[in-house]
Amino acid sequence: MFKDLSPEKIKKYTKNELNVLCDKLRLTIYDTVMRCGGHLASNLGAVESTVALFYVFDFPNDKIVFDVGHQCYPYKLLTGRADRFSTLRQANGISGFPKRNESIYDCYDTGHAGTSVSAAIGLAKASQLQGEKRNVIAYIGDGSFNNGLVYEALNSLKILNTNILIVLNDNDMSISPTVGGMRDILTQVKENGKAENIKLLESFGLTYLGVKNGNDVEEMVDALEEAKALLQNGSVLLHIATKKGKGYEFSEEHPTNTHGVPPVGSPKEKEYSEVLGETLCSLAEKDGKITVVSAAMKEALGLENFFLKYPERAFDVGICEENASVLCSSMALGGLKPYYAIYSTFLQRAFDEIIHDVCSQDAPVTFCIDRAGISGADGETHQGVFDLSYLSLIPNLTIAVPKDTEELRKILEFSATYPHPLAIRYPRSGKVLFANENTPIQAGKWEYLHKNAENEAQATILATGERSLIIAMKVCQNLEKQGKKVDVVNARFVKPVDVALLKKLQTKFVVTIEDNVSIGGFGTIVNGEILALNKDCKTKNFAYRDEFIPQGKVGQLQSDYGVNCQEIENYLLDCLS
Repeated sequence: MFKDLSPEKIKKYTKNELNVLCDKLRLTIYDTVMRCGGHLASNLGAVESTVALFYVFDFPNDKIVFDVGHQCYPYKLLTGRADRFSTLRQANGISGFPKRNESIYDCYDTGHAGTSVSAAIGLAKASQLQGEKRNVIAYIGDGSFNNGLVYEALNSLKILNTNILIVLNDNDMSISPTVGGMRDILTQVKENGKAENIKLLESFGLTYLGVKNGNDVEEMVDALEEAKALLQNGSVLLHIATKKGKGYEFSEEHPTNTHGVPPVGSPKEKEYSEVLGETLCSLAEKDGKITVVSAAMKEALGLENFFLKYPERAFDVGICEENASVLCSSMALGGLKPYYAIYSTFLQRAFDEIIHDVCSQDAPVTFCIDRAGISGADGETHQGVFDLSYLSLIPNLTIAVPKDTEELRKILEFSATYPHPLAIRYPRSGKVLFANENTPIQAGKWEYLHKNAENEAQATILATGERSLIIAMKVCQNLEKQGKKVDVVNARFVKPVDVALLKKLQTKFVVTIEDNVSIGGFGTIVNGEILALNKDCKTKNFAYRDEFIPQGKVGQLQSDYGVNCQEIENYLLDCLS
């Protein structure tokens, strides 16, 4: 469909041909996402503005940075990747986000919100200092426009004295509906062109141009040509209004549900987020001090019912992860019991606040960390494989990793009266695969999932989290068929570790398994404790090697990057032979 298409040819299209091209792009995106999964609604809404950008600007000489990258599919189709677009989000295929190593048209990798304006300013300054003539564009949604990094960038716009175009794609949505003061400012501008709000935006040192219909390709061409002319004299903010999910009625009506969609026919497993939402609602019914905080993702994190049942105790602060952490800390110190639900990869953005505001004050905040471990098809920017490492070094913080969804429920019940900072990390989906004992959860206490008679075991596997325990139990079963005796421990707390259990270990060989990078993770902690105990045993850690993990299927990536049933089995067979 796009075989002979090039950016140069688009410039020669008639207005009618541009509209036909938009229809073809929209159909291709829909068909591909239905097969491969991906970000649907955001990309459908960005089609006309992207086509108009190619009509007016000269890529790849001109540069564009897509904030997050949820709107980059039309751009990829128009830049020579249509023949590979069917591999979207598959192993060794097209990424769902901009990637510099994928095309000369991609000038900056993105995946997290708020970076586009800073990046565009830096790229423009680099071109300016090297005498290159090019336009630089930041394409950002109104959800990302809430992020504090955007205002740090705007604050430096005058200081760096360079020109960029900011295309503000305003569809009243991030993943959840957009919230907050900036959302109100933009809404007032859209509805009545409120002069003082426009003046506020222009006070950063740019010319405001808007509001334009971002789903009308002809209007977008005219607006971008005007913006391009204004760029000769300074930076420009082009404010466009679009419909998320444009062209697909169900997506238009349900943009949250179609923000990210799985491939058609994917098996449905119970998500940990469902258990989180159910359990927090139950706990909140008994305890009026329980509050919930989300950073623009309440539906994806299973909190929608909590927001409906307890609106006075539920807070969506937008894509402002650092603010959310400080808010939780201060609420906890004020006598409340806050739960901060967030994806692992996004919690990284609040690292300083976790240290400085939560843990240094020993504030009883509970972090509910979803999509921990390998997340799969979203690739490097979304793999939640660093949290055990960056959290375990922080004093006062307890880290729990449930073995399944039922144990998540039990740990949440434990958390309701736990008086210190607590992080609970878990993958997206799972099952109740293991027997759940009736003994209460205690901080730092583990359990045996498989225990041989006294002194019979030749090796012990310490595994943390559902995925690691599944591997551990498979290895154990395979080895026992070969006459080898192995114990398996559910290390449900990564910090503190169960020192009493480690002291009693009699096996000469100890293996650790985790859904995290090897450096600074669970295995590192266990190694240190065993060394401190002066235990006469040999340890081996199975975790992800020191690389960024690309997109692909979870199980295959686990195997490819160092957590492999066969490899662990072979290691133990070699040790025990």
